[in-house]
Amino acid sequence: MADQYDLIVLGSGPGGYVAAIRAAQLGLKVAIVERELLGGICLNWGCIPTKALLRSAEVYHYMQHADAYGLSSEKPTFDLAKVVGRSRAVSKQLNQGVTHLMKKNKITVVMGDGALTAANKLTVTKDGKTTELEAKHIIVATGARARDLPFAKADGKRIWTYRHAMTPPEMPTDLLVIGSGAIGIEFASFYNDMGAKVTVVEMLDRIVPVEDADVSDALQKSLAKQGMTIMTGAGVESIISDAKGIAAKIKTADGKIAEQRFSHVIVAVGIVPNTENIGLEKLGVATDRGFLKTDPMCRTNVAGIWAIGDITAPPWLAHKASHEGVIAAEAIAQALGNKDVHPHAMDPKNIPGCTYCHPQIASVGLTEAKAKEAGHEVRVGKFPAIGNGKAIALGEVEGFVKTVFDAKTGELLGAHMIGAEVTELIQGYTIGKTAELVETDFMQTVFPHPTVSEMMHESVLAAYGKAIHI
Repeated sequence: MADQYDLIVLGSGPGGYVAAIRAAQLGLKVAIVERELLGGICLNWGCIPTKALLRSAEVYHYMQHADAYGLSSEKPTFDLAKVVGRSRAVSKQLNQGVTHLMKKNKITVVMGDGALTAANKLTVTKDGKTTELEAKHIIVATGARARDLPFAKADGKRIWTYRHAMTPPEMPTDLLVIGSGAIGIEFASFYNDMGAKVTVVEMLDRIVPVEDADVSDALQKSLAKQGMTIMTGAGVESIISDAKGIAAKIKTADGKIAEQRFSHVIVAVGIVPNTENIGLEKLGVATDRGFLKTDPMCRTNVAGIWAIGDITAPPWLAHKASHEGVIAAEAIAQALGNKDVHPHAMDPKNIPGCTYCHPQIASVGLTEAKAKEAGHEVRVGKFPAIGNGKAIALGEVEGFVKTVFDAKTGELLGAHMIGAEVTELIQGYTIGKTAELVETDFMQTVFPHPTVSEMMHESVLAAYGKAIHI
């Protein structure tokens, strides 16, 4: 007889393990199925270890520029193996933390490859042995993997995905990065700071194209100033790998094709959802270009089957997956009779995005262009880091904060930042959007001095012609 549960979660990434914990908190009997490592890609091979790598690069950057702070650090060097080792140790620590949380919350962990056999059943195969599990509800949280280019299959030697780039066998000398989304730009920034010559190729007309155009422009200028080569409106036509490196034919914006040599290439052109071979097709679960279609409470079209995270609609972000995990768990508990829980729907406009390049970028809500396209009459405020005392003291005067308001209602439509530690600042505006605050709420808030957060206040004031320090 199959093991019986209230909920089975397939996948233990930031969506899956959070869903399992929240469901357990609500008194449900929960099992989680994982084929590789608890914590999924984000914790083990994505968000967390990349930030550890970027922190090492940041420290190395400051060591190289110690003189600007009146300090001396002659001929700084690095040990790539130790840099990577620190990153892996951080991931291991957090993996162990998730293991502890599963035990603490009495969640049954079943390791192996899971596949649905019915809306309330799945099998888990491990080392040739199969276990059958049964539950009233199943959450699919199997995540996604890097998309390959048909002419540039990753081999881990010269052609890398993000996973190879996190545990490099050697330091690239001339690195080609294909794609300028968050993953591509973060690795471009890391390897550039560590001394590689980096070229970024983006097929669209600007890098980080989901961001506000002003942020894209500022980031491109900053990266170029740091020595990076940025090619927009360009595409890689072919890649040939050999023992010494790769030869890439690149078509530039003017239509010309030229071959260039690089030591390595990172392919960062999007993701593919892990929805194959887990039984979804047989059950008739609806998809859109491979991604599972869900309602605002994370239900699929098949009763009892839910989906969260990177296998569903964008944005494909860890914190979005975690929040969906809570929503789904609470909705399932409610469906099972819990009258004290009140799940809420996700509003994509209130999901912040962060990219941890150097300088950092962060945003929430509509860009200025998207706000206008949506029919809003807007008021836009912009405040530069050079006008902020704390930024000057830090020696981090690149960047700005930009806010977009509805001119008629004062609603905050969007906020966009580039500069030092802006990934820590954006949550202030995210809370404001979630709480539906208007311009006067931000204006009347007291911001501490001296902090870089004062740029947020000044940006709001600037939108209404009231900025103090510009």
